Amino acid sequence: MHYCSTRGGVCGWDFRDVLFSGFAPDGGMFMPESLPVLSPETLRRWKGLNYTQLVVEVASLFIPPQLIPRDDLQVLVGEALTGFSVPEVVRIAQLNGGLTVLELFHGETLAFKDLAMTCTVRFLNYFLQKEKHRATVVVGTSGDTGGSAIQSAKGLCGLDVVVVYPRGRITPVQEKHMITCLEDNVHVFAADGSSDDIDQPLRRLFADQDLVKSYRLMSLNSVNWSRVMVQLAHFIYAYLQLSGVQQVEADGDLPELEVVVPTGGAGNIAAGFIVKQMGLPLKLVAMVNSNDIVHRTVTSGDFSMAANVTQTLAPAIDIQDPYNMERVFWLLLGKDGAAVKTMMEEFQQSHRHTLPANQHKLLSQILSTGSVSDDGILETMRRCWEENQYVLCPHTAVAVWHHYNCPHNAQINRCYIATASPAKFQTAVQKAGLTFDLPEAVLALDKLATRYQNLERSPNWCKDWEHRLREQIQSVSAVRKNNGTYYS
Repeated sequence: MHYCSTRGGVCGWDFRDVLFSGFAPDGGMFMPESLPVLSPETLRRWKGLNYTQLVVEVASLFIPPQLIPRDDLQVLVGEALTGFSVPEVVRIAQLNGGLTVLELFHGETLAFKDLAMTCTVRFLNYFLQKEKHRATVVVGTSGDTGGSAIQSAKGLCGLDVVVVYPRGRITPVQEKHMITCLEDNVHVFAADGSSDDIDQPLRRLFADQDLVKSYRLMSLNSVNWSRVMVQLAHFIYAYLQLSGVQQVEADGDLPELEVVVPTGGAGNIAAGFIVKQMGLPLKLVAMVNSNDIVHRTVTSGDFSMAANVTQTLAPAIDIQDPYNMERVFWLLLGKDGAAVKTMMEEFQQSHRHTLPANQHKLLSQILSTGSVSDDGILETMRRCWEENQYVLCPHTAVAVWHHYNCPHNAQINRCYIATASPAKFQTAVQKAGLTFDLPEAVLALDKLATRYQNLERSPNWCKDWEHRLREQIQSVSAVRKNNGTYYS
């Protein structure tokens, strides 16, 4: 299994190389040069597997045993997924009216990011220990990724984690999951801007190959292939549990499953499309909030940013640059790196691109979308409570709005992805007129000390932030070379 860039400038990398990278050197994103096929026989063989076993099977398709032997892979995934609050790691809620919710939020930071993040950090640490090296992780977050990266990597001696979050644009619980971690290898910055603003200086850091190589810089955003790879597993799990495949005869056609996904940076929906390309019979629906670039792209071919990111009740998907759509485009265009490079460079320079009619048609055939206002989010949260006594987080409500407002083909089973616990989004819960008892672990965050640095807005904010982050990376590395402690 080898990997290449979506922009055609890099090929032949192995999983270890890709794991320790952010964006590819040509600015693209890494993808397998060829996707393995999920045959009906394979899916039938996997029917009895639990979620953890499925992650091992999926990872083994993309990680050769020469890099991580099968026995080691089982141990790493098993250890990564032991800290979840339900024994099955993920849980299915069967509610009234045919509403089925796949809960992916039972990790330490109460968000679906914990599933792939814990595994990815274990893979990283495996190689770092084996090679006796250090690495520096740089993460920009719209809310959940930063906390998950910190909680997964805190205290690891071979890894420093630099996290940048948009100050004032995330919930208090999301923020506290980051700034209350005082481990010496954790470095948190609060930026005066949006998550899309944060992506700009980070792209510039990763484009500096001397910096990347000298300090072993890497990303744990869903830019990192390993994150997307692990996310393939929950689509397969949902399919095996909910599609009705259990009742199909050995030689019968596989049934389809509709999966509805709240979408921001598009890592989750990209994972769904990848596994669909591998042969899983999925019908995919990407639901967005008022930051509706994915919806506009699918419905009209208008792949362009709005003037500003709109702050909504679902802040983790307040994103106007859905960077993982580049992976979808690459597959859609037959792995044409040159075409993707032209498209994405135009988008990055002008913040707009219009899909040609043939490309728009292809995209609309494989993906459906919808856009939900804050009023729609609150209405969905209230209705779900009234009918089920079940509290949705606002992001999950973006998906579940589709259940209450879009006709359902009764011949196809449907599943909604729940990406976070409502405990993280008390403002939205209260605005909906609902209550949700906070877990003890969340209440305890209020009593903890905090540590973070500010990135202020300035006329040259992008260069200034890049400079500050570069200085942090370099100064931390200098201390580590002497086996020193950074925070006294």
